[in-house]
Amino acid sequence: MYRPLVGGGGPDRHACVLAANFGYLFDVEVPWDTGPAWHRNLHVFNYRGRYILVDVNSGAVHLLDEVAAAVVAALRQAEGDVRRAFALCGQAMGTEAFAGVVKELADLYRAGSLLAPDPEARAGQAPAPLLKALCLHVAHDCNLRCRYCFAGTGRFGGQRQLMAAATGRLAIDFLVRASGGQRFLEIDFFGGEPLLNFTVVKELTAYARTRAAEAGKEISFTLTTNGLLLEPEAEDFLNREGFQVVLSLDGRAEVHDHMRPLAGGGGSYAAVLPRMQRLVRSRRGENYYIRGTYTGWNQDFTRDVRAILEAGFRRLSLEPVVAPAGVPYALKPELVQTLCQEYDRLVDLYLEYRQGGNPFLFFHFQVDLTQGPCLAKRLAGCGAGHQYLAVTPAGDLYPCHQLVHEPEFYLGSVSRGILFPERQEAFRRVNVLEQEPCRECWARFYCGGGCRANAWHVTGEIGWPDPLGCELEKKRLECAIYLQVCDLL
Repeated sequence: MYRPLVGGGGPDRHACVLAANFGYLFDVEVPWDTGPAWHRNLHVFNYRGRYILVDVNSGAVHLLDEVAAAVVAALRQAEGDVRRAFALCGQAMGTEAFAGVVKELADLYRAGSLLAPDPEARAGQAPAPLLKALCLHVAHDCNLRCRYCFAGTGRFGGQRQLMAAATGRLAIDFLVRASGGQRFLEIDFFGGEPLLNFTVVKELTAYARTRAAEAGKEISFTLTTNGLLLEPEAEDFLNREGFQVVLSLDGRAEVHDHMRPLAGGGGSYAAVLPRMQRLVRSRRGENYYIRGTYTGWNQDFTRDVRAILEAGFRRLSLEPVVAPAGVPYALKPELVQTLCQEYDRLVDLYLEYRQGGNPFLFFHFQVDLTQGPCLAKRLAGCGAGHQYLAVTPAGDLYPCHQLVHEPEFYLGSVSRGILFPERQEAFRRVNVLEQEPCRECWARFYCGGGCRANAWHVTGEIGWPDPLGCELEKKRLECAIYLQVCDLL
């Protein structure tokens, strides 16, 4: 019989409901309408012998046995028409079995966890710009020369320069002012390499805490670093101030050194690894993430995840590179199947470590099926351009760190404010129910339309996602859902 293991939901929350071994019923009452919603709003996949049904609008996840999976497949083909579905599969399994599955599906429909109604686009429309986070580019310079660097080895297409403390203070004042009634704020110190400007990082941290307290707000800090300057003084400061630290490490030494050489030449792995390990030990393995990039050079990236784990790290993300098609390390569309198979190997590694009592966190497998983001977040995504802005060393404002120094995305400055509100509004209005590639995609409420900057770099439009990135996102989501189903059985 159907057995809910975790309940919750409604169409504006993710929920997880697992169902198996559907029972029998003779009198079938069908409450649903027929039509294309059976394709658009349901996603069914078989992962390692488990049939999993995702109800797109409610976020409910159902585990099916083979009989139920066959009925659902027939109903999808028949667009919900029970008579047509029975003609497709019912005769082979028998009337009672078919009717029992339909009855259980009808119960799920009435409970709101099957074919939940579409949310209205305006219901999830992001409110008027209310700033929550700043990415402070305290250094447009770097001591590495990473081959895939979207920042052009730290310059972002401009001059190498460091942010002055006075500019940073104006940025913080702008954040406090533009955040309105928002209480919780975030600042990410970014570069280039932000520890090249460590004195200013310290000064701005103290200033931000003071300004937040004066305004009745709370502020959290993140710093993204390549690790070369993680000396004891910086380590102590980051720990004392409660920073989340993002550490850039690509996996195996030979992969890391090939893609992340020193400014003067030579590999950086041997220099950064012990510094990163010391920092993580000093904070007892908490409040950090290893952030790596895989490219066409290391399509076998599971080996890089294993290398990161063997180095002692347990919190990591390994992201596909976004690069022009002509460069040798780019990920080409014809690699999708290979990369999806590699994610299957990553699932094996994940289970190996978990079953061995030594689990790790992989960012893309951490999908909350019970208390996911609110409707506005699900529809509008990351908030770039209106909830989140990037600030250059000169104090110029851009929608995000990956769009800095792109002229069409210049928004204004910390001293003059937003000068091009129509550009900000364009980001605010991006919505998965209005983006043509996203409307029919089953993953639309998990990714929120994906990264706007990646979309623009690949397709030339912030509302038209990178097709390769979409395929990889859907694969990772299937892996993540499968792993959580395993946890609940």
